[in-house]
Amino acid sequence: MIATVPFADALGVLRAAAEETRLRILVLLGEGELSVSDLTDILGQSQPRISRHLKLLVEAGLVVRHREGAWAFFRLREGTAGLVAPLIAALDAAEPPLSEDRARLQAVRAQRAEAAQNFFARLAPQWDRVRSLHVPEATVEAAVLESLGTGPIGSLVDLGTGTGRMLGLLAPRAARATGLDANHAMLSVARANLERQGLTRIDLRQGDIHAPPFGRASFDLVLIHQVLHYLDDPARALREAARLVAPGGRLLVVDFAPHSLEFLREDEAHRRLGFAPEQVAGWLFEAGLTDVRLRHLAPTGGAEHQLTVTLWLAHHPEAAAGLPDRAVA
Repeated sequence: MIATVPFADALGVLRAAAEETRLRILVLLGEGELSVSDLTDILGQSQPRISRHLKLLVEAGLVVRHREGAWAFFRLREGTAGLVAPLIAALDAAEPPLSEDRARLQAVRAQRAEAAQNFFARLAPQWDRVRSLHVPEATVEAAVLESLGTGPIGSLVDLGTGTGRMLGLLAPRAARATGLDANHAMLSVARANLERQGLTRIDLRQGDIHAPPFGRASFDLVLIHQVLHYLDDPARALREAARLVAPGGRLLVVDFAPHSLEFLREDEAHRRLGFAPEQVAGWLFEAGLTDVRLRHLAPTGGAEHQLTVTLWLAHHPEAAAGLPDRAVA
C-alpha cells in the first residue's frame, strides 16, 4: 500500500525539487550524507549558491541538516522518502549530468579515503602513541574486557584493526580471530605487533569496512574500535557490521563522545567530531540489534586535549530474548 501525502505537502516537495541543481543534490544525498564542501566540489558551484539550494530543500522538508562543529552535513529526510525515492529511482543515472555527478562523488570519496590512508601510513609506527594522547588506552582496554565478560569469545572480527591492538587483547580468548583494514601499511604493522605477541594464527585481510568480505552471521563478536570518526558513512558501516553478527553474538563499538577539537579534522583526518550516545544506539537498533548497553570513560585531570570515550555493546536479537526493546543504559 502506497502512503498518501497531503496535497499541499506534495506541491511543496515538487516545487523544491523542480530545479536542476536541487534535483542533482537530492540524487547525491540519496547516496548518503554529504557536507557543503563535498557538494561544491562535486557540482562545481560556489558555496553560497549550494547553501541557498540546501536551505530551500531543508525548508521544504526534503533534507535534514546536522551541524557538527564548524561543519554541516545534509541527508534526505526519511519522512519524505515516499515522494523523493521514486523520483530519484526513475532518473537515468547513466546519463549526464547525473553520471558526471556520481563520478565526481566517487572521486571525492576516494580522495578522502586516500587522505585517511596516507595519514595512517605516515603515522603507523607511532599510532599507538597518538591514541595515548586521548583517553588512556589501558583504561579503554579494561572497560572492553569488563563489558565482554570472562567467557570465551568464539569467532572474532576487528573491523578497521589498525595496529592490531584490540586483536592482541582479545584474540587469545577467541577460537578464530580476523582483522580487516583498508591500509596495507597498517596491516604490516599489525602483523608485526601480533607476531611479537606470539599470535601467529590471526587472519589479517585488506578490505573496506563499508563492504567487508565476509558472509552474513560469520562472527560471534564484531568490534569497531576508534574507526567510525574516520568514515564518510558510519551508519552504513554499522549496518554492514551488524550483518556479520551471528545469532547470539555481539557488536562492540568504541569511539569518542561529541567534542569540539576542530584541529583533529586537519591534523588527524577525523571526519566526525565524536558521536552522541543516542545516535550510535539508533543506528544499531535500525541495523536489527537490541539491548544496547553504554559506558562512558571521561578524561581525568581536566586535560585540554583528552577526549571522552564511549562504548556501545549491542546484541543479536536472539541473545536479547526477554530483555526490554531499545534499552539504552
